[in-house]
Amino acid sequence: MATFLYKLGRTAFRRRRLVALLWVALLALAGVGAATAPAATSSSFSIPGTEAQRAFDLLEERFPGAGADGATARIVFKAPDGGKMTDAAPKAVVEETVAALKSGSDQIVSVADPYTAQAVSRDGSTAYVSVAYEVNAMELTDETREALKQAGHAAQGKGLTVELGGDALQTMPETGAGEIVGVVVAGIVLVLTFGSLVAAGLPLLTAIIGVGIGVSTITALANVLDLGSTTSTLAMMIGLAVGIDYALFIVSRYRSELADGRGKEEAAGRAAGTAGSAVVFAGLTVVIALVGLAVVNIPMLTKMGFAAAGTVVIAVLIALTLIPALLGFAGDKVVGRKQRKGTEDPEKAAKPNAGTRWARFVIRRPLFVLLAGVIGLGAIAIPAASLEMGLPDDGVKPVSATERRAYDLLSDGFGPGFNGPLLVVVDGDRATADRTVATIKGLDGIAAVTPATPNKAGDAAMITVIPKDRPSSGATETLVHDIRDATGDEVLVTGATAMNIDFSQKMNDALVPYLALVVGLAFVLLTVVFRSILVPLKAALGFLLSVVAALGAVVAVFQWGWLGSLFGVEQTGPIMSMMPIFMVGVVFGLAMDYEVFLVTRMREAYVHGERPGEAIVTGFRHSARVVTAAAVIMIAVFSGFIGMTDQMIKMIGFGLAVAVLFDAFVVRMAIVPAVLALLGHKAWWLPKWLDRALPNVDVEGEGLAAHDADGGTDGPRKPDLVKA
Repeated sequence: MATFLYKLGRTAFRRRRLVALLWVALLALAGVGAATAPAATSSSFSIPGTEAQRAFDLLEERFPGAGADGATARIVFKAPDGGKMTDAAPKAVVEETVAALKSGSDQIVSVADPYTAQAVSRDGSTAYVSVAYEVNAMELTDETREALKQAGHAAQGKGLTVELGGDALQTMPETGAGEIVGVVVAGIVLVLTFGSLVAAGLPLLTAIIGVGIGVSTITALANVLDLGSTTSTLAMMIGLAVGIDYALFIVSRYRSELADGRGKEEAAGRAAGTAGSAVVFAGLTVVIALVGLAVVNIPMLTKMGFAAAGTVVIAVLIALTLIPALLGFAGDKVVGRKQRKGTEDPEKAAKPNAGTRWARFVIRRPLFVLLAGVIGLGAIAIPAASLEMGLPDDGVKPVSATERRAYDLLSDGFGPGFNGPLLVVVDGDRATADRTVATIKGLDGIAAVTPATPNKAGDAAMITVIPKDRPSSGATETLVHDIRDATGDEVLVTGATAMNIDFSQKMNDALVPYLALVVGLAFVLLTVVFRSILVPLKAALGFLLSVVAALGAVVAVFQWGWLGSLFGVEQTGPIMSMMPIFMVGVVFGLAMDYEVFLVTRMREAYVHGERPGEAIVTGFRHSARVVTAAAVIMIAVFSGFIGMTDQMIKMIGFGLAVAVLFDAFVVRMAIVPAVLALLGHKAWWLPKWLDRALPNVDVEGEGLAAHDADGGTDGPRKPDLVKA
């Protein structure tokens, strides 16, 4: 592989104008496709194989035109102190609002008058108008949303407290300035790392090009593939981070080759052949982790994973082709001015760098470093034992949001369970439905049960059940299971609350198979790369420690509220159901990036004759600074998404940033060298039969050494320019 990538790098360097033109053309083509493609009209959410989904499908079949998957809204009214919603003045305001809603949009299926739909609280203080739409929230027109808001605003100035809730208000997540700050921080780190604006600008430029192609392609295909609004956000998050990192490693190795006296074209080829090999395998681990999300069998998660994996593939291809091409354009400007002029202090350059000093410290005290790292991460992981999972609803939104205030008004007026009604679908006649109602009324935890509503054919019915407790409580989850256990196979429970419960259960059930698949495939891949059994095993165990610690931090901030205000968390609540499995997928791929980049240099030194301890120091001397910069950049990029208003994106950004912090600086920089120092030669042991069976991918570039012997360099070596 190293020889092939070496030739690819040299070719891209020589044909740099053609390579650059091809990538610019791809960017323009993707941009045109995104600009001309129809807007995505759907962002459906389904959970195949669950009872909630079967009930949902039955509703669509037996109640056609009822908008089973349509958006809903509630306008909640609260009378002033001492008044009631049944008084003449408030009642007139509500009736005006109902009339305005009915005439405000042709996407409305129904508007329920609270005085005929029994939607007035027992004490008369609160009432609500329910609105049902024929399309889902993403398909609502701006005019429809504006009509809903106008109806609410018109009622607000008439002495009543009026708030709006429901998924009809759902819009695309607003982006903050955090993403830009993340890119700016990445630029500063690159300048400090390279001492050259040109060298710092190359990874940023190529990462932006790669993300531009990836996100534009997703936008162009969003309508066809039914991609959700968070798909492109995830792709941008992952693509930007790995795009900068992969380019960073290629540029760094190029500068190192120049410092060894290589000519520019030869240095570009060798950078692609050595660091490029690590980029390929690091990218493969990320792709495996993201594509493996398909194991969960939730279409939305599968699409997110495939889309993000596509941006990673683009980032790898750009690092192997566009970076060498741009290095050809950059010339000597890729190194700092002092190095170009030869004015750098030779005594300063000869001193051991921070990576060397740290590696020597770890080698002297490996057991202390290992215990400190494991105990520290173990302590941070403790909150993960209290993990409560669910999908975010209006109850976790900040109190400044009208949806949250509507949620609270409904809880105060009708009970906490009113925000999470259960929809029971009966596949049978009216007698079966009536028996089901009677059975449900006999269960604990019920606040109210509505009479059965049959369909026109009389072969199905709907029943609404109001739990006593809030939607995300354990009591409500128990009630869902009790209804399912007490009724027959012809009775199915669905609704947002039941969907959340089934979704969480599906996530839990898929976690172990997913871990086995992803970690197993990556273990095989790393065994091929490092030709060792213990190194991949150590990498996997270290990852598990860092991801559990990251989950502990997420629980502490988003569920317990520790330091919540610092991260913009105004309301605590359960952790998003997909968070554990999603973090496992994404963080595993990213963690293996640092494992490959750092340990490959150690392996390279070891196979060239250095002792295990010396190889650790050599790996850190060459790679620690660059891996540190890459980790800081990735943390900065992910942290930028903490500033988004969407709770899910905020949580993902925080979780990934913390996970990279733990994995890069505690696991890879401390625990990994400590374990390798304790193992010594045993770390690189591989059974002879397995050594013969595994393919030789030549990540260390041994084939390039043979290439040197054949006179493959492009001219005499030049004086040292820069030390990486």
